Amino acid sequence: MSKTIKVDYLARVEGEGALYIRIKDDTVTKVQLKIFEPPRFFEAFLQGRKFTEAPDITARICGICPVAYQMSSVHAMEQILGLRVAGPLRDLRRLIYCGEWIESHGLHVYMLHAPDFLGYADAIEMARDHPGMVEQGLKIKKIGNELVALVGGREVHPINVRVGGFYRVPHKKELAALTDRLKWARDAALETVRWVGSFDFPPLEQDYEFVSLRHPQEYPFNEGRLVSNKRLDIAVSDFETHFEEEHVPYTNALHAVIKGRGAYYVGPMARYNNNFDLLPPAVQSAAREAGLSACCRNPFQSIIVRSVEILYACEEALRIIDQYEMPDRPYLEIKPRAGVGHGISEAPRGSLYHRYHIDDRGVILDAKIVPPTSQNQKTIESDLYQVAVQNLDLSEDQLTWLCEQTIRNYDPCISCSVHFLKIHLERD
Repeated sequence: MSKTIKVDYLARVEGEGALYIRIKDDTVTKVQLKIFEPPRFFEAFLQGRKFTEAPDITARICGICPVAYQMSSVHAMEQILGLRVAGPLRDLRRLIYCGEWIESHGLHVYMLHAPDFLGYADAIEMARDHPGMVEQGLKIKKIGNELVALVGGREVHPINVRVGGFYRVPHKKELAALTDRLKWARDAALETVRWVGSFDFPPLEQDYEFVSLRHPQEYPFNEGRLVSNKRLDIAVSDFETHFEEEHVPYTNALHAVIKGRGAYYVGPMARYNNNFDLLPPAVQSAAREAGLSACCRNPFQSIIVRSVEILYACEEALRIIDQYEMPDRPYLEIKPRAGVGHGISEAPRGSLYHRYHIDDRGVILDAKIVPPTSQNQKTIESDLYQVAVQNLDLSEDQLTWLCEQTIRNYDPCISCSVHFLKIHLERD
């Protein structure tokens, strides 16, 4: 028996991609996640621009996770300048990241992923039977957006982040005004963890290498070393020594691998597995009550892990707002100097790597960006292969549904993944 699973346009993902699976004589012979959205050349746009422009330019790469691009870029630039941002300015960086996780995870859990588990084509259809949960998801996302807007200047593509701090910092009373809404979001997030924990999860576990930041004292947003569950433990600046990207003929996005080891896994599942001990006890308890242990290897349960991270982000935002004291100055003075800097922060979808080379005038000579979706592509294809092999007896419609759900386990941001630039030039 032969069959082909072919989805020309993946639904409920950010960007444009396709899926192709070929099955011949009950053997899966080909699995391809095709990213056909055109390259966006952001690394090239950065060349020749001032180093201070990188946070604003890279924020335009993604409307869902612009804070991650800003944070990875400012950390890379500050490494070049020998600058360390601490105190309330550092707390505000964690706070705006809380907002991004709340709005991005809220969108994915409720609008993109939950319909898969409940048998609906989309959130609109789901709302007919579950209007309260859809309204709750929209409200959670709105609160995340409000937090980003308050700290970042606007909800989408924020404009208030700069190298060395912020252009403007909020007064304590401005942040305090969000407290009641964040407390509601925290309670709603706890309810969400319990709700998604009741879903049925298809069996799938592989021997993944989970890669994420790890900070000695905090669940990671934008500082720490890059670690894995297989003894990787490196400084952010050593990323390109251990990781590389490969061109693949059928997709416009590069595939990232660990040199000599292959595919790996970034995102909420990786953060959770590498940093469970750093979650507050109440968040750990919520995860356990939802059926998770300190180690979770079933990617279909990523919807629980994302919900746990919404709960954590609400708790962390409330902690920061409660302890916040307005700094004397919104940013540290900066003076350009030549050098190479590296930054990794934890975008909602996983580790986001930036590297910049600037000259002594602060002009960007070269830039490299490795987004989480390109890092997960090989692992997504590996999951698709296993799902197809384990479910050959399903009808074509059922297997197609399950394969699309498998892709959405990763909340892929396809638009983010296609901004590489590689030119092959031949001259006679």
